[in-house]
Amino acid sequence: MAAQIFALCNQKGGVGKSTTTFHLARAAVLAGKRVLVVDNDPQGNLTAVVSAEPVAEDQAGLADVLSARTFETVRDVIVPGVWPGLEVVPTTGATLGYVRDELVIAGAGREVRLRQALADVADDYDLILIDSAPSLDQLTINALTAAHGVVVVTHSKQWSLSGLAQLLDTIDNVREYYNAALRVAGVIVNQHEAGTVSGQTWLDELNAAAQNRGLPVLMPAVPKRVVISDATEAARGLDEWGSAEASTIGGIYAGHLASIEGAVR
Repeated sequence: MAAQIFALCNQKGGVGKSTTTFHLARAAVLAGKRVLVVDNDPQGNLTAVVSAEPVAEDQAGLADVLSARTFETVRDVIVPGVWPGLEVVPTTGATLGYVRDELVIAGAGREVRLRQALADVADDYDLILIDSAPSLDQLTINALTAAHGVVVVTHSKQWSLSGLAQLLDTIDNVREYYNAALRVAGVIVNQHEAGTVSGQTWLDELNAAAQNRGLPVLMPAVPKRVVISDATEAARGLDEWGSAEASTIGGIYAGHLASIEGAVR
């Protein structure tokens, strides 16, 4: 059975898409799944923590797969991940940014390059997670066109809520023109400060907005805790961190993964 494919998106930076991708991948590995992570962000931050060995800046990666000027396939560029059962389509250097610019002026078919590339390896995995850049450019369009489901990662803050409508409009456009089966698999509220008035106020606003659009907000929200970023930067799962708090938060990601996968079955 071919992998379920999810694109993690938000045009706003700093909401924790790469961190969320990392911990969802860990939850999937712990569940015995074969996982492929695709670093679709020119910054390449996820590649730096999820690859088993450092990836050289001149090593072939996602940019080479998407560019019309090269001939590499996804299978050619995959590298091992930090855990058994995890593999990575890496991004390093500035090349993916150049390919993003190439896609802007490319002709017909530019939106489906990632979908076509992943089709060659989809049977090798149970789950493919695409970490997208903080933008609504052709790289993100490619991710949405390739995915079965979208995972929206956001904050319970005013400016995060303000950008949600624009992202949903983009998802609707992709659904209309390129990927009719695309669904929003879940909204993950990240770095939530439950003890603050503003945090709860904006969470309530987000829930109301999501309900109006028929979107599932995954609960509980992921709390704002230093251990989440510390574990990510150390390339370790929360279950490997050794604290009760970390293990509890790891359980939140496992629950969210189950909800996301169930949403597109």
